[in-house]
Amino acid sequence: MKKLPKEVIELLDRIIQDDGVPRNIRRVASEIKENLLHGKESLAVRAASAISALEEISVDPNVPMYVRTLIWSVSSQLEKIAVEK
Repeated sequence: MKKLPKEVIELLDRIIQDDGVPRNIRRVASEIKENLLHGKESLAVRAASAISALEEISVDPNVPMYVRTLIWSVSSQLEKIAVEK
């Protein structure tokens, strides 16, 4: 069984703890982290769900460019999990 990469949680924590990130984006990142760590579905399903939520927040015009880059990095890490069986 594939394990959640530590880097994913670290990147989400950077977004959550950054006061320069809009509050709604930090909240969604926190929800994504919680679901990835404690969700009931398989890790692949949780990863796919997280990718979908990350795509939604990445297009928010209020997201700073450096945070968008972090979001893309998290998504790419999760895509490796979501495609595995």
